[in-house]
Amino acid sequence: MDFVREHVRSVWALELLLLLKRDPTRCWQPAELVRELRASQALVHDNLVRFERGGLVRIDDTGCYGYAPAGSVLAELSERLEAAYRERPVAIINLIAKPSNPVQGLADAFKFRGDGQ
Repeated sequence: MDFVREHVRSVWALELLLLLKRDPTRCWQPAELVRELRASQALVHDNLVRFERGGLVRIDDTGCYGYAPAGSVLAELSERLEAAYRERPVAIINLIAKPSNPVQGLADAFKFRGDGQ
């Protein structure tokens, strides 16, 4: 699913998107999202920037973020992703975790572990 590869690069990002989507009328300050998700500021910030650039969220002049897909296609894809995650969470997590570049995935498989194994 290209939508996932382009917009949702981690399970944290998925959880953030779904939190924002849950109440499209709510405007969240980044610190509220950090507390709600128990995530780092950097993680929340990076994903909010990615979502804004991708047309999934809006930011107002107070620095407040809200779910606002730029078009019906993005809204439909978000709906489908939410439904798929609800019905088959492991499949969606595996899709997110799967490397988009098979060569990178192969290289990662041969990385040396730092714990002596």
